[in-house]
Amino acid sequence: MSGLSAYHRHRRARRDQYSLQVPNSSADTALLFPGQGSQTATMAAVAAAQLPELVEQATAELGADPFAEIAAGTHFAQPALFVAGLAHWKAAGEPAAAFYAGHSLGELPALVAAGALEASAGLRLAVVRGRLMEEASAVRPGGMVAALGGTDEVVRKVAAQFDLTLANDNAPGQMVLSGDSEKVGEARKALRAEGAKAIRLPVAGAFHSPLMEPAIPGYREILDATEFAPAAGAFSCIAAAPFDDVRADLLSALTEPVRWRDTLAAMQAAGARAFVETGPGDILTGLSRRTLGEDVESRSLAAEIELPEPAEEAAG
Repeated sequence: MSGLSAYHRHRRARRDQYSLQVPNSSADTALLFPGQGSQTATMAAVAAAQLPELVEQATAELGADPFAEIAAGTHFAQPALFVAGLAHWKAAGEPAAAFYAGHSLGELPALVAAGALEASAGLRLAVVRGRLMEEASAVRPGGMVAALGGTDEVVRKVAAQFDLTLANDNAPGQMVLSGDSEKVGEARKALRAEGAKAIRLPVAGAFHSPLMEPAIPGYREILDATEFAPAAGAFSCIAAAPFDDVRADLLSALTEPVRWRDTLAAMQAAGARAFVETGPGDILTGLSRRTLGEDVESRSLAAEIELPEPAEEAAG
């Protein structure tokens, strides 16, 4: 199954398109797709130039352009980031790799790139996932706090003290706690008292925690109705291992922690030597460097985007 079989592959860039000039990925490369929170000012233009069909589909399903409404909530942000991740991958010439992984929502475009999921079906999953998570947040309100610079022991101690979930283990010195809003506020104070920098995240709810359980039935239903091909080389950021049962792994991602640090280590142990972020921004590039060290190649394709010349200048 082709990742973007509905679209022409490797087309020559028009003047109104963004393009990336990158070498072909080698057999030891891992492609990384970011999730919610990685939005950039240029990603809407990249998406419009590279995947107008998906932007049109998202707009039809949501009733509004998700890029224009991204600040309005998770139900817009997740489809927008899904399309943006694939748009940057397509701008790079849809490079193949030996390994694929996505951070949270980023698992969906990663599966598309790995050939396990059609792009239109992946977008539908992102639309439903975002809506269900936002609805779950209304039923069981919660929040998230990022702990920066604290030791693992301190962060885990605070999580246990306030009955919070370690929602994201992103890198050494970067972890995220999730749970009841009031307890998240108390944990923020406790983390600061322990010398860590604690930042309350501007998200709709307690993602990757049991408070997302109301979203499970609806997401299971659409996952069961979605066709998946074998996900060769694709790693689950929840299991920190190759996908086993893709539907079960994606479903568990709603309520279970993102083990990003372990996922990077598992791909490296399997033979990955270069870690290339394919979506907007460079958040995952920074996490790779913190986790694997500066000696390991970690880079973002977004940094290599070249803006096209204005149409009137190009015409002259």
